[in-house]
Amino acid sequence: MAPVDSKSNNKRIAKNTALLYIRMIFLLGISFYTTRAILQALGVVDLGIYNVVGGVVAMFSFINGSLSSASSRFITFELGKGIKDEIHKTFNTIVTVHFLFGLILLVLAETIGLWFVLNKLVIPEERFTAAFWVYQSAVVSAVIVICSAPFNASIIAHEKMSAFAYISIYEALSKLVIVLILFTTTLDKLILYSLLLLLVQSSVILIYIRYCKKHFEESRFNLTWDKRRIKKIFSYAGWVMTGSLAYLSCTQGLNILLNLFFGPAVNAAQALATQLQGALNQFSTNFMMAVKPQITISYAQGNLRRMHTLILSSTKLGALLMLIILVPFFVEVDFLLSIWLKEIPNHTANFVRIMLCVGVVRAMMEPTMAAIHATGRIRKAEITEMICMILLLPIAYALLKICGLSPEWTLVLYLITEIYTQIGRVTVIYPQVGLKRRYYFTNIIIPIVLSGSISIITCYLFRFFVSGDGVIYHFVMLPFALISILLTSWCFGLNNSERKFVLEKISKYINKSSK
Repeated sequence: MAPVDSKSNNKRIAKNTALLYIRMIFLLGISFYTTRAILQALGVVDLGIYNVVGGVVAMFSFINGSLSSASSRFITFELGKGIKDEIHKTFNTIVTVHFLFGLILLVLAETIGLWFVLNKLVIPEERFTAAFWVYQSAVVSAVIVICSAPFNASIIAHEKMSAFAYISIYEALSKLVIVLILFTTTLDKLILYSLLLLLVQSSVILIYIRYCKKHFEESRFNLTWDKRRIKKIFSYAGWVMTGSLAYLSCTQGLNILLNLFFGPAVNAAQALATQLQGALNQFSTNFMMAVKPQITISYAQGNLRRMHTLILSSTKLGALLMLIILVPFFVEVDFLLSIWLKEIPNHTANFVRIMLCVGVVRAMMEPTMAAIHATGRIRKAEITEMICMILLLPIAYALLKICGLSPEWTLVLYLITEIYTQIGRVTVIYPQVGLKRRYYFTNIIIPIVLSGSISIITCYLFRFFVSGDGVIYHFVMLPFALISILLTSWCFGLNNSERKFVLEKISKYINKSSK
C-alpha cells in the first residue's frame, strides 16, 4: 500500500475544487439564460409537460443513480488499494452490469411507463403527440446514460476534474445552441427540443468513453461475467436502489401528484424552482465531487482520522456555501425572478424558497452518504432512508385529497421529510464510521442554524425599517443580505481553529500576490 500523503491530497482537492468552480460559474451563466429562453420558447404548459413526462422516466432511471453510486465506490476503492488487475476486472464487471440494467430500464419504460404517460397524466389533448416523443427521447437518453455511467465514474474516481469540466462546458454550449435553434424554427418546439437534447447527450457520452479509453488502462472494456464481483456489486447497488427509489417517490412522485391535482402550469413552476436549486447546489456539489474520492481512498488506506476530518469539514462547508446563496435569494426572490424570467408561473417564488432550503439539507447529506458508501456497509443507512421518505407520498396525497393542501405546503412536507431523513442518516451512519453523533449536532447543526436564522431575521428587520420598492432599494438589499450571511457564518458558523485557518490562507494569498 502506498504511503498516505495528506498534503499532496489536500492540494489535489483544492486544485480540483478550483477547476469545478470555474466550470460552475460558466455553466450557471449559461443555465440561467437557457432556462429563461426555454420558458419563453416553449411556454408554461409545454415546459410543464416536459418536466412531468421526463419525471416518469426518472422514476425508472433510479436504477442509474444506484448503479452509478456503486460504480464510483468500487472503482475508487480499488484505486485506493492500487492493484491494477483488480481495477480492470472491477471496471469490466461494472460495465457488464450497467448494460444489463439498461435493457431492464428500456423494457419497464416502454411498458408500464408508456401506459402511465398516455393514460394517467394530465396533458392537453392537442399535445399528446409531442408528449409521446418527449417520452421516447427521455427513455433513449436514460438508457444511454446508464450504459455509459462507469466511464463517467472512472473520470471522477481518477480525480481528472479538468476533463469533467471541459466536457460539461461543451454540453452547456451545445444546449445554448439548441435554445437559439428553437427561436428560429417553425417545427414543433417541444418535440425538436427533446430530440436535440438527446443528440447532445449522445455526443457527450461518446466523448466520455473516448477519453477514458485513451487515458485509463482499466477502461478498455471486455465483456466480463465474474459471479463473485457481480454478486458484490448487485448487493451494494440493490441497497442503494432502495434509498434511490424512496428519494424518487419524494421528488418525481410529488411532481406527478402536483400534475394530477393542479395541472402542468404548477409543474412548470416546480421545474424552474428545482432547476434553480440544482444549479445553485453546484456550489456545494462541486466541492463534494473533489472530496468524495479522498474520503473513499482514506478509508481504503485505513486513514480514519483523515476520513473523519474530511466528513465533518465538508459537511459544514457545503451547508455554509448553500446558505450564502440561500439568504439573498430567500429575501429578494421576487425581484431576482423578475430579472431572470419574462413570464413567472404562479407559485414559483415560494417554490424557490422551499427548494433552496432543501438544497441546504442535501448539501449536508452528501458527505454523510459518502462516508457510508466508502465502507460498503450501506444496508442500515438505505433502510433508514427508505422508511423516512416512503411515507411522504401517501401523506401528501391524503392531505391534497381531503384537506385541499396548497402546492406550497406539499413542498414544505418534502422539506420536513428531507430534514427528518438526514437526522436518521446521521443516527445510523456516524457510529458505523467511528464518529460520535453529538459532533454532528454541536459542530455542524447548531452553527448552521444560528448562521442562517440570525442572518434572515436581520435582513427582514432591515426591510421593516428601510422599506422601498425601487430598483436601488433592491440593489442595496442584496449586498446587505450577502454581507449579513457572511458575517453570521464567520461569527457563528466557524469555530476558532477554522477562522484561524481561513485567515492564514488569506494572508498567504496576499503575501504571494504582493511579491
